[in-house]
Amino acid sequence: MATVGGRKRLAWRAPGSSRSGSRDPGVSRRRLAELTVDEFLASGFESEAESEAEDASEAATREACERAAARSSGGPDGSPSARRRRGRASEHKDQLSRLKDKDPEFYKFLQENDQSLLDFSDSDSSEEEEAQFHSLPDALEVASEEDEEGEDGERIPRGLQEKKGESVSVTLTMVERWKQAAKQHLTPRLFREVVRAFRAAVATTQGDPEGAEACRFRVTDSSVFNALVTFCIRDLFGCLQKLLFGKAPVDSSRMLQPSTSTLWGRLRVDIKVYLNGVVQLVTCLAEATVLAAVLRHVSSLVPYYLTFPKQCRTLLKRMVALWSTGEESLRVLAFLVLVRVCGHKKDVFLSAVLKHMYVTYVRNCKFTSPSTLPLVSFMQRTLTELLALDPGVSYQHAFLYIRQLAIHLRSAMTTSKKEMHQSVYNWQYVHCLHLWCRVLSVLGSNEAFQPLVYPLAQVAIGCIKLVPTARYYPLRMHCVRALTLLSESTGTFIPVLPFILEVFQQVDFNRRPGRMSSRPINFSVILKLSSANLQEKAYRDGLVEQLYDLTLEYLHGQAHSIAFPELVLPTVLQLKAFLRECKVANYCRQVRQLLEKVQENAEFICSRRQKASFGVSDRLAVDTWEKQARDEGTPLTRYYSHWRKLRDREIQLEISGKERLEELNFPEVKRRRRVEDRREEDKRQFKDLFDLDSAEEEGGADFSERGKPGSLRTLQGAEVEEGKRDDQEDEEEEEEEEYSSLSEDGDPDTEAGLLPSELWQLAEGPQDELEDLQLSEED
Repeated sequence: MATVGGRKRLAWRAPGSSRSGSRDPGVSRRRLAELTVDEFLASGFESEAESEAEDASEAATREACERAAARSSGGPDGSPSARRRRGRASEHKDQLSRLKDKDPEFYKFLQENDQSLLDFSDSDSSEEEEAQFHSLPDALEVASEEDEEGEDGERIPRGLQEKKGESVSVTLTMVERWKQAAKQHLTPRLFREVVRAFRAAVATTQGDPEGAEACRFRVTDSSVFNALVTFCIRDLFGCLQKLLFGKAPVDSSRMLQPSTSTLWGRLRVDIKVYLNGVVQLVTCLAEATVLAAVLRHVSSLVPYYLTFPKQCRTLLKRMVALWSTGEESLRVLAFLVLVRVCGHKKDVFLSAVLKHMYVTYVRNCKFTSPSTLPLVSFMQRTLTELLALDPGVSYQHAFLYIRQLAIHLRSAMTTSKKEMHQSVYNWQYVHCLHLWCRVLSVLGSNEAFQPLVYPLAQVAIGCIKLVPTARYYPLRMHCVRALTLLSESTGTFIPVLPFILEVFQQVDFNRRPGRMSSRPINFSVILKLSSANLQEKAYRDGLVEQLYDLTLEYLHGQAHSIAFPELVLPTVLQLKAFLRECKVANYCRQVRQLLEKVQENAEFICSRRQKASFGVSDRLAVDTWEKQARDEGTPLTRYYSHWRKLRDREIQLEISGKERLEELNFPEVKRRRRVEDRREEDKRQFKDLFDLDSAEEEGGADFSERGKPGSLRTLQGAEVEEGKRDDQEDEEEEEEEEYSSLSEDGDPDTEAGLLPSELWQLAEGPQDELEDLQLSEED
């Protein structure tokens, strides 16, 4: 906008002219001073800026007309590219030409200072101006499935172009041809075709018809699917290794990085697609034998998965799922894949995998039974092995989760509510406690884990003392076993024996059982006993056996200690007191055997340490003495090794026996009928016998007189006494003397009672005898 003295210059517009319409060329502008008053009032005014805009619109109209004419004439400027080049350059040139007339001073200034701006032509619109703006192509094309971008953003060539919707059906002949060609010489193009076919085969297992249709190949026959998957799993990997590296490495233990190959750039995208397909195949398979073969193939593909972090994380998640829920062989194979991946990329994957495995372990040990207990033990041992890969990372997880167990225990101790107690007294808490005791027993030699031994032991002891009742004796046994493992492996003294000897004082083993049990109680798969279990004989039998096992296991770890005689003194006193009070022969036999072995080992340690020439304060000499005693062995350790073998064999037979018994259908054992039921049945049975006709009343009277010693009332009384005696003998066999005394003091009618067979003979009467009738002649 041009200004004169800081004011806008106004131009007069003739009346009747329009701002947007075309102006009459005969009408010319006049200065404001040339207008009369009437013309001034009747006319409109506009600034020069508005007039410039109007002139620009007129110029745009002219340019549009010229473009239309050029398009119709088919000139060189009629193409879209020519129009784009002419666009803004022509408009800028027109504005510069108008600037010379409207503002000559400014135009003169540009001539003196920036002549290049004025020397502007249509040819100066170079391709750089076009590059600033995106131009749509003349025809859009559909991208195929091979148009993928790598992780670095590079564009991957598509290779062969396929038409949209076209797919080739894979046949057995094609698979065989691919197989033979790959064995002779695998090429990148052949590998791409095989990967496309494999991807199409995997898409059919996911139930995704759209994904299968998007592939170039189509797999419809099950035999073709089996042949293609078998070829990829068995033969394709070896051919790919040969293509990338040329020959097998000299050192087979060293892992080759596929990215170091010169062909990696051409095969990278196809290998990535193949790895995704293998993970999807592992997810879809249900047959254990086929899945095991695929997992072995996955283990050989670990170097390729390590090259793609995203695909590797997906693989690890699936392996953790199989490690926790699959069959035994699949669990082992999945764990081997986890160890191999985490062993090579500890800093990237180990921490996340440990966290995922621990959460999965807690989720899967919520319920424990004889069938699931070996699986829980497998997860404990394998997770411990994985934690041992990097003690630095493992310490962070151990500290965090042990602290979490302590917080749960503190909440249960401060809040006396049943719900809070249940947060501690459950299988998940007990198995986590046992897991960290096992981890510290393996990694306890590391100085970083030494500070965690004391808090973990305190958590286990607090768990025992939370509800110290007889109903939770099985849970106490689990905690004692975990503490024994921790004490023996770390060489730390933990007072475990008081929690074992306390049971001998609290339970009355001489008390007669309130009920008989059909089967023994398995303390390894229960945490809590019911009120009915506490009354059973099997409960006390199992409790004595558990006390024997736990005492022997703990003392085995201390058998080489130089202070063993003083350590077992309370145990010896308690066992002797138990033998004096207990009257059950089976219990006394086990406890006496344990006492003899403990005393034998104590005498051995006493006789051995009498020969020592060092003092108690010489810690180094004491450690050397104990190490020598451990290496040579003690009577208790030798007995324990023999007992442990027999005990493990017994547990295996017990587990296998239970599995066989579950498959059998035993007949139901019915108890004897009650006396009242038998009495009613006898009445129905003899009803017709005693409903006699009136004509036979005398015969009935004779029968009653003749059967007076064994009358019906007497027989019923005898059966009542006999039924009571049989039921009581079934429930309590130990009361036979009382029953015999009652029978001796019984009624004489009871002694004279008849058996049912004799009653039948009396009811039938004597057999009728047929005699020949002698008739006289008169008769």
